Amino acid sequence: MKIIVDAMGGDNAPDEIVQGALDAHRLDGVELVLVGRGEEILRVIDKIGLKELPRGIEIVNASEIIDMEDDPTNAVRQKKDSSLTVALNLLRDGRGDALVSAGNTGALLSGATLIVKRIRGLRRAALAPVIPSLSGGFVLIDCGANVECTPEYLLQFAFMGSHYAEDALEITAPRVGLLNNGTERAKGTALQTGAYDLLQEAAEGGHLNFIGNIEASAAMRGECDVLVCDGFTGNVLLKAIEGTASFLMSEFKNMYAKSSVTKFSASLIKKDIYAMRERINPDSVGGTMLLGIAKPVIKAHGGSNATAVCSAVRQAAMATTANTAARLTMTIGRMNISEDEQNT
Repeated sequence: MKIIVDAMGGDNAPDEIVQGALDAHRLDGVELVLVGRGEEILRVIDKIGLKELPRGIEIVNASEIIDMEDDPTNAVRQKKDSSLTVALNLLRDGRGDALVSAGNTGALLSGATLIVKRIRGLRRAALAPVIPSLSGGFVLIDCGANVECTPEYLLQFAFMGSHYAEDALEITAPRVGLLNNGTERAKGTALQTGAYDLLQEAAEGGHLNFIGNIEASAAMRGECDVLVCDGFTGNVLLKAIEGTASFLMSEFKNMYAKSSVTKFSASLIKKDIYAMRERINPDSVGGTMLLGIAKPVIKAHGGSNATAVCSAVRQAAMATTANTAARLTMTIGRMNISEDEQNT
């Protein structure tokens, strides 16, 4: 298995990106293609203390970088020798099995769609992070790739998220919920009510385990395995969850640091505190799967450190093994969309 890594993408590139990729290679033996400015990549490898390129690691030179400020739509076309564009072309051409990038999200989405291509029949690719919950976790789809959606898009997101939960998270018959501001069937806008009808039809046909509308609080309690929504709503929810988790951990830290008594109390449950912090730490997950693309693409956070990159590379390897794209291809016909939708 070979994972392509955009070594120049993200705020901490190339140092943290290369370090994290090498950590994944050391832990799992996964082969790597590091794409970017060769001299800078070699500088990081030398800085780490490696005198030569480890076996199973290849460097492909790319002279340009797509910055966070670059226009996502034009960046891939204009910067043909950027690390991201070169990496996407390598993935398309079969030089690797999956791609990891911490770079410009819009450029990654646009480039993956233009170069690697969506699975035929899918209207949109979607970002699908795994969010921790009381039952273990749920797939949130979409969390930012598609701000404007149709009911048909949400139906396809449900299928994509369900297959991902089955294959990568090993959940049997994942419970699919539609994010809404209430559980009643008539709740929400035309998008939610239209999506509800399509999801219910798919459930009645035995294709999805649709459990109805789900409120955000219920999802965090573990009442669904896949939470479907448009990208705008999903991104707001994701950022709210991340902010709340950061706030709570900060409050715990301040509370236990107040006195010698609280510090002693903290020492008694230190392992549990560390376990909770690890569970809600985005670095432990590493990245977000871009579902709907013909080959696995993982979007790592722009501020990813080596730990996050290592996790993202391992996630890419897991996604390759799960082969979700192949299952989605086989089930396109079950997604109740019109012929016009399929051909666009």
